[in-house]
Amino acid sequence: MSKAPRLRAVIVDDEELARERLRCFLLDEADIEIIGEASSGSAAVRLIADKRPDIVFLDVQMPGLDGFGVLRSIAQSYAPAIVFVTAHDAYAIRAFEVQAVDYLLKPVTRLRLHNATERAAARVRTNASEGKTRSENERAIAAVLASVPLSDSGPRIPIRRDGRTDFVSIAAINWVEAHGDYLTLHTTQQTFELRQTLTELVEVLPSDEFLRVHRSYVVRIARVASIRSVLRGGYELTLADSATVPAGRTYRDVVRDTFKSA
Repeated sequence: MSKAPRLRAVIVDDEELARERLRCFLLDEADIEIIGEASSGSAAVRLIADKRPDIVFLDVQMPGLDGFGVLRSIAQSYAPAIVFVTAHDAYAIRAFEVQAVDYLLKPVTRLRLHNATERAAARVRTNASEGKTRSENERAIAAVLASVPLSDSGPRIPIRRDGRTDFVSIAAINWVEAHGDYLTLHTTQQTFELRQTLTELVEVLPSDEFLRVHRSYVVRIARVASIRSVLRGGYELTLADSATVPAGRTYRDVVRDTFKSA
């Protein structure tokens, strides 16, 4: 009797140490082959579409596109078995109440991961033997998403600091400034530091509310109070909080088209 093929797995977590821990434990699982890792939700969507894994170990809390956002993005195209990894925050609990997928609490233990992996593997192989892999996993993902209102995942950005996770409402963001792989989110009341690239954040911001005006700046359109031309073909935007943001030449046309009075 031939041995069943190993199941192809992807690890998704924005924390390098968390990915390393899962990777180390999964290397001891004879039935699992790790075929890729992603450190953000947007990267996870691309990786899952490209690799089409059997199982995804998916972090719930990630900056920008979180775990539920990843599920929404892949739901119509591909449906792997999902094992959530979470710090046990409130909206995750509601999703797990439907018992549609398995989950791991951080810090993940070797035994708990082994048990979750065995259950996920059994589901994949049972579904495959009955010719219903996609439909069964689709139902599982749909059950999770139905238990988590869109407003709980879409409009807030989780930010980890000082051992806790704060949630910043997208509706509160006035403008965003990038510093390499770090962002500063400016709200009316305060600023928040986030480890993420601006390109990744732009993917989850509502395109009808926010505009990228520079490789390092995004602004909320409604918060732009005035705009003026500057040397070298760019613009300078003044926001309602009196902050000034440059708009580079590359973005000149989109800025001009958005603000017709420019």
